[in-house]
Parts: sequence; structure tokens; C-alpha cells
Amino acid sequence: MNRGRHIIIIGAGFAGLSTACVLAKEGFKVTILEKNDQPGGRARVWEKDGFRFDMGPSWYWMPDVFENFFALFGKTPADYYQLERLDPGYRIYYGPGDVMDVPASMNELEALFEQTEPGSSIGLREFLKQAAYKYQVGMGEYVFRPSHSITEFIDFNLIKKSLSMQLLSSMSKHVRQYFKNPRLIKLLEFPVLFLGATPQNTPAMYSMMNYADLALGTWYPQGGMNQIVKAMVNLSEELGVEIKLNTEVLNIDIKDNKISDINTSQGTFQADFVIAGADYEHFDQHLLPKSHRNYTEKYWDSRTMSPSSLLFYIGTNKKVEGIKHHNLFFDEDFELHAQEIYTSPQWPTSPLFYVSCTSKTDPAVAPEGGENLFFLMPIAPGLHDDESIREKYFNLMLNRFKHITGQDIRDSIVVKRSYALNDFKADYHSFKGNAYGLANTLAQTAFFKPAMRAKHVKNMLYTGQLTVPGPGVPPAIISGQIAAQEAMKSFKNVSSS
Repeated sequence: MNRGRHIIIIGAGFAGLSTACVLAKEGFKVTILEKNDQPGGRARVWEKDGFRFDMGPSWYWMPDVFENFFALFGKTPADYYQLERLDPGYRIYYGPGDVMDVPASMNELEALFEQTEPGSSIGLREFLKQAAYKYQVGMGEYVFRPSHSITEFIDFNLIKKSLSMQLLSSMSKHVRQYFKNPRLIKLLEFPVLFLGATPQNTPAMYSMMNYADLALGTWYPQGGMNQIVKAMVNLSEELGVEIKLNTEVLNIDIKDNKISDINTSQGTFQADFVIAGADYEHFDQHLLPKSHRNYTEKYWDSRTMSPSSLLFYIGTNKKVEGIKHHNLFFDEDFELHAQEIYTSPQWPTSPLFYVSCTSKTDPAVAPEGGENLFFLMPIAPGLHDDESIREKYFNLMLNRFKHITGQDIRDSIVVKRSYALNDFKADYHSFKGNAYGLANTLAQTAFFKPAMRAKHVKNMLYTGQLTVPGPGVPPAIISGQIAAQEAMKSFKNVSSS
């Protein structure tokens, strides 16, 4: 039924690839137009002098989402890449000699909590029991709804379950109901730092992320996170999808409230239906004619964005002792850094930061005897960005790294590249240079997010981190699945009318 119907997807990130695979499986002709020279969006790779760096996502959480996606095609992740559960999942540095390794075993985790705060293992069980419920309801009943309107959520059973989701209580308050020790509080609040609001302004519903972290575990695909991209590209090509790289969309022509022409750096394309997986704000405000945009400039300026990041890809010619695969440096004031991202946007005074050392798990990502390091400092979107600022914070992070770990890597650096707001804008047209999309505040949840449906264009939908269900690799994959289903509904509606 769908043979000959051509769908163009703009953007080969996780959402775009997910959409393409689902639609191609259903018999549609699918073409992806990708601006950059490789697929993957933010999950691209950069290689230099024997080092291979994942440029974006570095945490593999929610393994069930990947399993469920590949199962749609009779596959498993193991058909494409080898997963390893990290143990410890990550290390938190609270100061010199003050570290906490987060174990994979639940028994060891409870023992860690008990040792840190006597009696807290009982609280942990109850906290994670609630978090598991939120995860099951959230991932089972919320995330696959297109959220076109509130009517999708007017369901007695869903409303009843929502009362237990703690939508109106904050993460900060929820965590402190169970734990008093500041080290445990930091551990449980850390995933919120990337959701786009302070723990005080993030719904307690998002303790589901603690279940994803502590119960489902932290994993690593051998070869790096880009192996997921390669897997999805291979799957899409097996299904007949064509991916055109170095093909940037320049503008869109509309006729009779439908997209007629997609004008790109490589010529003009036509399709029966278009799904925009590129940056939503850029597509809406800069590619569509004003009369066919979903929102105004004022609307976008009023959105609360999740953080951007200052990143450094570092290769060393020596081993760095003592650190783990994932390392969180929480030796400074969590509250102050969060405020300087979300409340009073500015370059941070004393930032927290994160260091990934993938070569601890995967020797292939660095030359023998070397180390592959990824420094990340969350920052507010929309800040001024230049090389002198980047260097200031690079030196700050290296000095702190040396002070806390006892390891001085400055003289052993043989590869170095920085990446920040200006690069996010140039490579992805990222709105205000954000790294993670739209903040997960209550006022930007579900049908309060930018709409998946194009309000003034009949043959178009949006997908990706700025629409339903939200930012992150698993949500982006789910967003693509939702967009594909909604596109198929559009064709069915036309056929039946």
C-alpha cells in the first residue's frame, strides 16, 4: 500500500534514523537529508592520531529502549554491537581522597548507602520502588503518546496513576524525604542537572531516572556510543533507506499548505511527506515561510532550555591512574552551579564537571599506552563563547583534576579539541547553542512541549529532542517511533477521506 510514497526526513540523528527505519519497514520510500558529513547528529565521532572520540552522548542508560527498538525489526543490539555493564557505574569525587564508587550490584549499593548514612538502605528500597513505578508508567503509558492535546491524557486509569507520579512535588523535596547525607543527595540529584532545571524546579516524577541509573545500570557499547549510530544506519540501509550526507536544507517552498520543494545545498527534493528531525526552532523560524510557522520568535525566546556544554576531547600519551570510565567532580557547590545555569545564566564561578575515560573499558579508542579523555562542563545556553573563555575553564578543570585525583596530565596531552556553544550552533543550528534540548519542567512536559504536528503544513511533522517526549538518546529514538506512527496515520486518513 505504501510503495511509491516518498518520505523525506531531515536530520540523521537518533530520532531521524529511528523514524526512517520504522517507515521503511512499512514499505515507504525513505530519504534522509543530513547537513553534516556523517550521520548521528550529536553522536558523531572525531578521530585524530589513533584516538577515536564520541563527540556527544557518553552514557548508555535505559537498555530496554534499545532492545525494544531493535525488536521491532526482529533484531537485538547484540546483532550490531557488544554491550558491557560498567561496575562501578561511575565514580563521584567529593574532594581529594573523598570518592564514592557507585556499584552495579543492588546489595553493594544498599551497603554503600548504609555505610554513608546508617538506616538509609531501607529508604533506598522505598525510593527505588517508587522510581520503578514511575519508570514503568512513564515509559509504558506516557512517552509513546504524540501529545497533540490534553485529551490523550483524559483517561481515569492514567489520571489515577499520575497521582502517584508526583508531578507537582519537586525532586529536591522528594530526595530529602528519604536521605539527609549531602553526598547521597548529590548522587541522587545529579541526573537532574541535565534535565534543564534545578532539583527544586524539576518534578519528582523524574526520580525515574534514578531507577534507570541505579537499577537498570550504566552500560557501554564496545567501540563507543557511535556504534549505536552505525547499527541504526546499517539497519536503515538493510531496509532500503537512502542517506544523503553534506546536504543542508536551505529553505522550504509551500504550495496549497503542503511542502512542495525542499531546497538544499545539493539541489531540490520533493516528497509526499516530510519529517523534520533537525533543530525544531531553526526549522520553524528560519526554513519555513513566516505564514506556516508553528510559533513566534517570542515563543521560542520564552522557552526554558536545558544546558549547553563546554567540551574538551583529550588524548594523552600516558595512562591516567585511579580514575574510572565515568567520573563526576562534585567538589564544588552543586546549588551555585545549577543557579548559574538555570536561574542567573552566566559562566560558572566554581563549576562541577564530568570526565569520561572510555579507554579504561575500551583500549581500541586510544593508541597503546595512551588514554582517551572527554571533559564536560555544563553551562547555560546563550552565553558569549570564545577561545579565551574556553582556555580559562580548561585550565580550571585541569587544575582541579590534578588537585583531586593527584594526576597531572598537562604535559602528556598530544591531542586536544574544544567544543562549545558556537560549535553547537554551527554544526546543528542548535537554538542558543543548547546541547540537550528543551528543559523537562512541568510547564514543558507532554502536550506543553512544542507540537509534533505542523499546524499550518499538511504533510509535515517534527521529531527529536525539542518535541515529544524530550531530550536524551532513548527519548530521541522513541520520538522517531512516534513520528513514524503519526506519519502513517496521516496517509491512512487521506486514504479513507
